[in-house]
Amino acid sequence: MKKTLLLLPILFLASLLMGQVETPVTWSFEAKPAGENTYDLVFKANIADGWKTYSPFQSYGDDVFGPVPTGIYFDEGDHFETIGKLKESDNRQEALEPLFDNITVAYFKKYATFTQRVRVSDFGKPITGYVECMACDAEKCLPPSAEDFSFSLKPTASAPVTAEPKSAQTETAPATDETTAETAPKFSISGTEDALVSDAGASSGMKEPVQWSFSSKLLQDSLYEVTFTADIEAGWTIYSVHTNPDDGPLPTTFNFEDSDEYQLVGAISESGKTKTGMDPVFKVEVTKFVESPAVFTQQLVAMDPTQPVTGYLTYMTCNDAECIPADVDFAINLAAGAGGIVQVDPASGLKAIDQTVPAIRETHKSPVATCGKEAQSDEESSLLWTFVLGFAGGLLALLTPCVFPMIPLTVSFFTKSSQDKAAGVRNALIYGLSIIVIYVAIGLLITGIFGATALNALSTNWIANTLFFVIFLFFAFSFFGYYEITLPSSWANKSDAMADRGGLIGIFFMAFTLALVSFSCTGPIIGSALVQSATSSLGPFVVMLGFSTALALPFALFAAFPGWLNSLPRSGGWMNSVKVVLGFLELALALKFLSVADMTMHWGILPYEVFLGAWILVFAAMTAYLFGWIKFPHDSPVKKLSPTRGGFAALSLAFTIYLVTGFMYNEDTKSYNALKLMSGLAPPANYNILLAKGEADESIKAKYPSFTKCANDLDCFKNYEEGVAYAKENDMPILLDFTGYGCVNCRKTEEHIWVEDVVKDKLEQDFVLISLYVDDRKELEETLLSIPRQEKLRNVGNLWADFQIVNFEQNSQPLYVMMSPDEQVLAPPRGYKEGVQDYAEFLECGLNTFQGLNPDAPSKGSKPLGSN
Repeated sequence: MKKTLLLLPILFLASLLMGQVETPVTWSFEAKPAGENTYDLVFKANIADGWKTYSPFQSYGDDVFGPVPTGIYFDEGDHFETIGKLKESDNRQEALEPLFDNITVAYFKKYATFTQRVRVSDFGKPITGYVECMACDAEKCLPPSAEDFSFSLKPTASAPVTAEPKSAQTETAPATDETTAETAPKFSISGTEDALVSDAGASSGMKEPVQWSFSSKLLQDSLYEVTFTADIEAGWTIYSVHTNPDDGPLPTTFNFEDSDEYQLVGAISESGKTKTGMDPVFKVEVTKFVESPAVFTQQLVAMDPTQPVTGYLTYMTCNDAECIPADVDFAINLAAGAGGIVQVDPASGLKAIDQTVPAIRETHKSPVATCGKEAQSDEESSLLWTFVLGFAGGLLALLTPCVFPMIPLTVSFFTKSSQDKAAGVRNALIYGLSIIVIYVAIGLLITGIFGATALNALSTNWIANTLFFVIFLFFAFSFFGYYEITLPSSWANKSDAMADRGGLIGIFFMAFTLALVSFSCTGPIIGSALVQSATSSLGPFVVMLGFSTALALPFALFAAFPGWLNSLPRSGGWMNSVKVVLGFLELALALKFLSVADMTMHWGILPYEVFLGAWILVFAAMTAYLFGWIKFPHDSPVKKLSPTRGGFAALSLAFTIYLVTGFMYNEDTKSYNALKLMSGLAPPANYNILLAKGEADESIKAKYPSFTKCANDLDCFKNYEEGVAYAKENDMPILLDFTGYGCVNCRKTEEHIWVEDVVKDKLEQDFVLISLYVDDRKELEETLLSIPRQEKLRNVGNLWADFQIVNFEQNSQPLYVMMSPDEQVLAPPRGYKEGVQDYAEFLECGLNTFQGLNPDAPSKGSKPLGSN
């Protein structure tokens, strides 16, 4: 770690100054047979009392000033290979580390054991390397110490069951003819929870957060109990065997091969720390294992205990961001009481396939173009619009009856009570700055209380959005005049008393009094602005800066130019009309928040037609109010329509008519005509209840059976070969979509990005969409054997997961890949990332690259041949 390395010279000098060499950590090494030519290399650390050493797997990043993790470094050689991940003993602890600015660290006390499995191909050479660790006590840390190791191993006999753990990652490709053992990169196991990663390059992107182990024991006579234990990484879960696969995630299932040598007794049982409740990802009630280990047991009667119990298990593991389905073949030797993950015998008789596509393998790491990389969100632009939002809210607040009459009164006070004009302007500026300080402090306080993470989560949290819906309804009826939202009068009285002191403190409390007494008008506006800005950690600060700047500006300007006061309109009933109009806007925004909660929880109560119809009613009512046809409490009758009020009434009527056009049918999308001004406010047009769902073109489906309708009623292929063939036939680029029914980030992309016209138009008109569902459990006609991975492929999901792994070295979804019909990757593949514009630029990059490669290809916007 970069910053940690800066600490090493300091630690070295400290050890010299102490005048003695301390060795609080001593190491011992052991090798245990683990199968045919396979060993577990065990590294044991004995840690002195009061000292600790640090886990190889830390959550803090490379740029954090933290302790050096324990690292086990192997000298590279072609006489052995490592298998799977480094495992550590279960006495690991996590706590704040005061020696390193109270960052959270993982550490061991008294002892630590690390185990790495290796397979040896040449026993004539030892396995060598060194282990490095840092030791700290309550007051100091010693420089990292290193100790060499060397294992001279002997061939082991064949294990009763051919079983060996899978690597948690795709192994590094063999060295080319030009690469020698001396120049090959050195591998390390240190500082990351990923599996073995070469120092020369990035990891392959494979993830395997669950490790399985197997055992058995004799209960009585011929009755055995076999145990399957899942070691689950922190932050990940797996699901109970009782999970309904039709409603949510895949359950953990155990499939035993039919055999005359044993008979199952009863159902499989499970134990471990579980949690039952509504799953935030799948929106159904599930039982899942939230901590390691998860233990599953099955009893059976064995007719011949020397024969292995074989089969496979399937499961889905999820964290807060993604889900990964997986299958594991197992074999358990009852007589030995042990088992393991088996690799398929090539002579098994299964039909072998190799889905490796050389063109993809060659171009996915070095695409044809380098454009389209996931850009960082333009935070500065976002914050600018947040400031504008706050500023607009401040301008609206100025027009309310709680604030507007205060402008001439306050400015007159400063100009008349000050000794000269300069003093009046200065006092007015201090007053304005005090307003800014007060409201900005509110924004900072909100951020400090809730934190950036909680604020960011508000945009999609159904509970928060439902609460906002209720609050905004409350705000709306307050603006309509049915009641007032006020703060305790004692607050204003105490603040006003402080204002009487005069001087800087007096002016500050004058501003504070204004904030308190005007709350009935400004409170709902402030609340609306804060909610809209809460998706950024700086949002509340910036929006309140904009709001307070607009609110403070008139006091400074009119103090400097008092003659301008004569140009202000007189206070009157028009200010109450402003409040009522704000009430209608609050009512419309309330429906927006209810819509977010509805789509998040799939209640189905506010589809496109209902939402748009409700907005039409709201703005039609606002139009009627502005024309004077309806009125609210505190309104006086409209005897004559003023030009200003008439202009706003006409604008409201025009917007109402514009909303009505949202019900027009769009022949291209086979849905309603999505309104650009409603983007991000209304639910997607395809979320409707009145229109029939689209059907795939039968002429295309007759030739390509997998052609169907996928997400958002988009034409897609669910078979890779068919999609590529269609793309070649029509000379069109491909968007390869690795997805899953249980992929939450896939749904987020489809529901919040693919629905926008700037993206949807490209998907419909310019690309051949191939959606491959890696968790599709539909059985294949016959079980296949993946040649590159030596794994059985039993269902459609296995097939597409294997295709993704062998070609892209990734097993997480979503993964979006743009390719040419000859299977060249056009631009860097993309995973999940928020942002409609980023995704549109990603697609545009691929289209431009494809056009450059194929000048004669159909131009952008051309519909696929035969498309509806």
